[in-house]
Amino acid sequence: MLQLNPPLPMNTPKGEGFAHFLIDYGPESDLYWTVFITATGEIWTFANREVRASKNITLGRTAPSSPRPAQPRRPAAEGHATGVLPFNVAESQG
Repeated sequence: MLQLNPPLPMNTPKGEGFAHFLIDYGPESDLYWTVFITATGEIWTFANREVRASKNITLGRTAPSSPRPAQPRRPAAEGHATGVLPFNVAESQG
């Protein structure tokens, strides 16, 4: 986990805000940004694919794309509400 100093302005699915923390769980996981939403004061954590850097004319970023909420990576298994797929556990041979 990295505390950003200064916080970075970000566009999120919940509106504009400032990212205060960056969380990296390793090479097989997305980066996660903890953003304080300006309009509401809410604190949300978003996957990297859900956020965009805010407009910055000096850097030539005049119209960043709007982020969309991320789609689940895999469909929910039948009878399960989450995206976690069940697996079979072999019965012990005794």
